[in-house]
Amino acid sequence: MRIPPFNPYIAVIIGVISISTTAIFVKLVSGAPAAISANYVLLITILMMAPSFLTKYRQEFKTITAKNWLFSIGAGIVLAMHLILLMESLQFTSVSSSVLILTLHPIFTLLLSYFFRQEKLSSGAIISAIIILFGSCILFRGDFLLGELVIFGDILAILAAITLAAFQLLGQPIRRRVSNISYMFIVFSVGAIVLFFYNIVQQHSFVNFPSHYWWIFIALAIIPTFLGRFLFHWAAKWINSSTISFASIFQPIGATLLASLILKEFVSWYQVLGGAIILFGLVLLIVSTTRKPKVTISRKERK
Repeated sequence: MRIPPFNPYIAVIIGVISISTTAIFVKLVSGAPAAISANYVLLITILMMAPSFLTKYRQEFKTITAKNWLFSIGAGIVLAMHLILLMESLQFTSVSSSVLILTLHPIFTLLLSYFFRQEKLSSGAIISAIIILFGSCILFRGDFLLGELVIFGDILAILAAITLAAFQLLGQPIRRRVSNISYMFIVFSVGAIVLFFYNIVQQHSFVNFPSHYWWIFIALAIIPTFLGRFLFHWAAKWINSSTISFASIFQPIGATLLASLILKEFVSWYQVLGGAIILFGLVLLIVSTTRKPKVTISRKERK
């Protein structure tokens, strides 16, 4: 039996904390256009992955079919849209509302799978969706009282959750064929190209920022984008994927705590109540959609 070189549960905890910093870093560079921030994050991440990809994984290009290339390009375009929507939402709404709404993406994944892949929805998934919807209504009702701009930020976060679900579904075919680093390198490269031309069309400045923004762009690329996701994928080799799914539920909690400590954001009662209901629904969703191994009994055992 192989022994992991590092405790995978500790790796998951570090991964959760790392990804929880995403919204905090985005808030700290709110003076830059969302598409510029997203562009630099992807570019820096690509540069970090390039040495490993070019020396160890570039031969995997040959195994990718034309159909999977189309899926990869589509995933890269959707990734660019997702990053713009996510980062733009944080310009208008709070960290806690944005990250809680983003956790709705499993619901949209199920819906997209139902409509486009004709996958059946279990009764557990439907009940979970109703609970999550109820918690979301509480969250939206509280934000509605804060004004139209906050609701606009919530709508952008919903669109970010939908595009995240679409990104994950589009990436499934190629992720089964190539390593994680090859998949990320291809999709991030497509996303970076899309964002580059989008910024050109929008006439966004690529350099006119305060000096500390560059360090935050680098931190965004290293900590949540590269380190956090790398640890999750590495830990998946050693522990059950449902464990990682459960751990990811703590990301909005971590982000909310960090926002309170670093950004001094106030967490209202409706965010706590709505968020608790949403997270409870997500726990039920993970439990109801986790495949359990089937136990078979041979004829000899029956005797």
